Amino acid sequence: MSGAQAVPSAFAMDGKVAVVTGAGSRADGIGNGRAASILLARHGAKVALIDENTDWANETLKMIEAEGGSAKVYKCDVTDEAACQTTVAQITKDLGAPDILVNNVGIGGPNGTALDVDIAAWNQAMAVNVTSMVLMSRACLPGMTERGSGSIVNIASVAGILGGHPKLLYPTSKGAVVQMTRAMATHHGRDGVRVNCICPGMVYTPMVYTRGMDDNLRESRKNRSLLQVEGSGWDVGHAVAYLASDAARWVTGVILPVDAGATAGRHREG
Repeated sequence: MSGAQAVPSAFAMDGKVAVVTGAGSRADGIGNGRAASILLARHGAKVALIDENTDWANETLKMIEAEGGSAKVYKCDVTDEAACQTTVAQITKDLGAPDILVNNVGIGGPNGTALDVDIAAWNQAMAVNVTSMVLMSRACLPGMTERGSGSIVNIASVAGILGGHPKLLYPTSKGAVVQMTRAMATHHGRDGVRVNCICPGMVYTPMVYTRGMDDNLRESRKNRSLLQVEGSGWDVGHAVAYLASDAARWVTGVILPVDAGATAGRHREG
């Protein structure tokens, strides 16, 4: 409208510091962490890109800088408490205290049921998929609570809210993230910290297609949802950007499926 006063966007993150774990992605593809990092930077955040594979994280950095955004790469084993504390302290020194934490890192973990799953592999996968989120939150929460504001977004999976997965580890760990999110929202709400969870469906990301997927399987995955539209890391990234922003200031403890309706019901035939 001509002459109208500009209204600040609730999605703007100018001056905020966002920490994203698993911020890299295989090759030049767009995974959930890379998409979230790029979108947070587009909204004005300074993004700390955490990944054990710094080559992958540096590719994300290049994409952000090519758009004029601000980010910095940090190598960290997020299953190690001392490493998490040291890395967040360095981020605070370099960029400022984190306002946003995106706990994105996760792995598929071992195959097997309760009868035969390898317990050493189970413990390691639980450390990556669940404990890392506790450790990174522990490192970031003091600064958030001191300011009386903050946003934590945990990435789980629809496997954490549905049954029928062939593995025992994967849905168990993702279900733990769902309930952990609700508990954390309860624990830290009065401190002004919002904690939410995104459960991606069968998005087509480098983690999926670099393991090999033929066109028939890809089409079958797409058609399991109500929309019958293939999702990508960008769809998850946009959900992260919303929950991290002030547009979601009254949203906490939410478990948000980003799955084209796959968890809402079956596609109606005919």
